[in-house]
Amino acid sequence: MSKLLEDCIQHDIVFNPSAIEQASAAAHFLAQLKGIQAQAFPAEHKITIRYSLRDYALLDIEQQLQHAGFELDTHFWQKVKRELVHYSETVQRDNLAMPEHNLKSPQIYIHVWEKHPHGDHDDTPEELRRYL
Repeated sequence: MSKLLEDCIQHDIVFNPSAIEQASAAAHFLAQLKGIQAQAFPAEHKITIRYSLRDYALLDIEQQLQHAGFELDTHFWQKVKRELVHYSETVQRDNLAMPEHNLKSPQIYIHVWEKHPHGDHDDTPEELRRYL
């Protein structure tokens, strides 16, 4: 799987239902930004966006929309959902910034095996093992 597909994120942004036609206008607004795909669902007052986590975070996109005059839905569950996504994206972006470790190297497992008791130890003296 390519790196581009690994960090591609899709989320819905729900707008205030009292503000008319915000979904279509917001999708057009976000389509101007490089690396963001937006699809409007005007009947549901929402847009579905797709973007790379390396380039954007939902919090940044929402702030740009609010700065442009769009009103996000302020119902309790929408706020909770957005905060959860903001937190998880922060963690994901931090993890993307960390270097990858070579976990396929057998030396790592050999070292761990030697240092930790693993229950594969025979207390029989060496001289008796030869005769049995």
